[in-house]
Amino acid sequence: MSARMSEASAPAARQDSPPPPNPASTPGHGKLLPLAIGALGIVYGDIGTSPLYAIKECFAKVNGEVAPHSMAVSHDSVLGILSLVFWSLTLVVAVKYLAFITRAHNKGEGGMFALLALLPDRQRKSTAVAVMVGLFGASLLYGEGVITPGISVLSAIEGLGVATDAMDGFIVPIAFVILLGLFLVQSRGTGGIGRVFGPIMLVWFVVISAVGVNSIISYPQVLEAVNPYWGAQLFISNPWHAFVVLGSVVLCITGGEALYADMGHFGARPIRASWFVMVFPALLLNYFGQGAFLLAHGWVENPFYEIVPRVLLYPMVALATAATVIASQALISGAFSLTRQAVQLGFMPRVTIVHTSAENAGQIYVPEVNTALMVACLALVVVFQKSSALTAAYGIAVTGAMTITSLVFFFVATRSWKWPVWKAAPLLVLFLALDIPFFLANTLKFFQGGWVPTVIGVSMFALMTTWKRGRAELASRFNQSLMPLSALLEDLEATKPFRVRGTAVFMSGNTDGTPPVLLHHLKHNQVLHRQVVLLSIVPRDVPTVPKEEQIEVKEMGNGFFRVIWSSGFMETPNVPQILLRARESDLVCEPSTTSYFLGRETLLTSGKSPMMLWRKLLFAFVSRNALSATSYFGLPPGRVVELGMQVDL
Repeated sequence: MSARMSEASAPAARQDSPPPPNPASTPGHGKLLPLAIGALGIVYGDIGTSPLYAIKECFAKVNGEVAPHSMAVSHDSVLGILSLVFWSLTLVVAVKYLAFITRAHNKGEGGMFALLALLPDRQRKSTAVAVMVGLFGASLLYGEGVITPGISVLSAIEGLGVATDAMDGFIVPIAFVILLGLFLVQSRGTGGIGRVFGPIMLVWFVVISAVGVNSIISYPQVLEAVNPYWGAQLFISNPWHAFVVLGSVVLCITGGEALYADMGHFGARPIRASWFVMVFPALLLNYFGQGAFLLAHGWVENPFYEIVPRVLLYPMVALATAATVIASQALISGAFSLTRQAVQLGFMPRVTIVHTSAENAGQIYVPEVNTALMVACLALVVVFQKSSALTAAYGIAVTGAMTITSLVFFFVATRSWKWPVWKAAPLLVLFLALDIPFFLANTLKFFQGGWVPTVIGVSMFALMTTWKRGRAELASRFNQSLMPLSALLEDLEATKPFRVRGTAVFMSGNTDGTPPVLLHHLKHNQVLHRQVVLLSIVPRDVPTVPKEEQIEVKEMGNGFFRVIWSSGFMETPNVPQILLRARESDLVCEPSTTSYFLGRETLLTSGKSPMMLWRKLLFAFVSRNALSATSYFGLPPGRVVELGMQVDL
């Protein structure tokens, strides 16, 4: 979601107790309300639109027959499904995520990479395994990001088919156009539309609550489903069928990982307030309202829209479409953020990072990711055609990521916070008792579409691990022939090469030795600038680095300066701005006389590196097509000199 070579050996953010809350997590009363309303759109867009398809899939039919992952409508099955929904929302979202997982933040930031950054002792084998498992969990989230926009928007537009059969042939084209427009406007940023996310979702939750209450009034006995007896009765009467149906019930809690990943935008307290005051009650009222309608009228194809009064059906389709676009936007923005974090932590090659807001550094646009998501999402809509078909592909990635989050949280609690095992283990058992059945039930849908997010996740994992390994191999190769800077300075004092006016900036992945590109420059050009800056960008396992800790400038003598810039995984370093900051330490680089020297490696795959051949080929291909350092670091193109070298892996 770059951090070139050294993240694996970078010091972890070690803590002996849970980290203190970020400022946004303890807002004053005046800030809590607007933050809580804002969280409705960004944090709860995904889980908030689940009523469109969750209950529908639990009682779905295919060609007039009950679908394998569904149940026939009956008194016991409806109450049983609703009981599972109620306790899933309570235990997974309220207890697991809001009560515990959100405590594992990295200076306020959540998400898988923030969680991984909390792990200490990266060289320990068990911790390294936890990092790899967590990395796979982060990879699975890309699969969720591909499927969620399609299933959400399709399920909203399908309300037109409830209103009139004449619209059936237009549902897919309308959804296609809406999604295409959504991806095409990403480059304009989300600042303007983001301000109305919260209010629109507030209206959404109020409306789905109202229609749910209206339906419950006609059949209040549905409230008996709060009793866990009904959920247990499903498993007692038909254990295998009840287990299979978990693959549909899980749709009500998709969005838990997004909740955790978006925590940094608002803080834990506003997110909890939004959940317990608005989101949780609204979801339950609507789910129970759909259940009441099924108990009173029997099976219907789309219970969400059936409980809406006919006069409000078209306005509800419009509101649902707006809500699903918001949910999709939150996941698309999350994919951008995830990619930047991966780049900064050294797990992905450099990509284009476009900042779309001068006020909010978190609002970014990544064209490469946007294009990939757009093509994949539109292809899924065209191929699967219906939200019901897409739900078969949904679930494996989400539940896999949820399970991995539980495991990594256990490592953070025991390794970073120093919790005794007897304290952390019961939580792990509780979390896995919820996560694993959901995950296993969804694996049954693998051949019906579940392979899609699995393939995406495995592909992203292969890319990330290959890039990390490849950069480590390159760093090792360069370090073997690294010349100490002191030796170079002694040699320069003896040979006194011709010095030209101006400043030369050499990018270096090592903070001690001499950059290979500097040695190549001296070898071939036989000259040196009067002022030489060795600049290293050092990744830190924190979201942002405090201003006073960002830059370190050392004068090495003979016109040499070493500049070390510390960058968090939520930041994108800009070299010209770094040099401006260096003026505070009396290092003056005039832009008109400053040249930037970069190395460009041509990778050969016939070397003795222990990497497998397919990884070498993949690494070489990605390296050739990665964004240039000139663009990524904001260097002025007219002042960049690239020196090529061949490296045999």
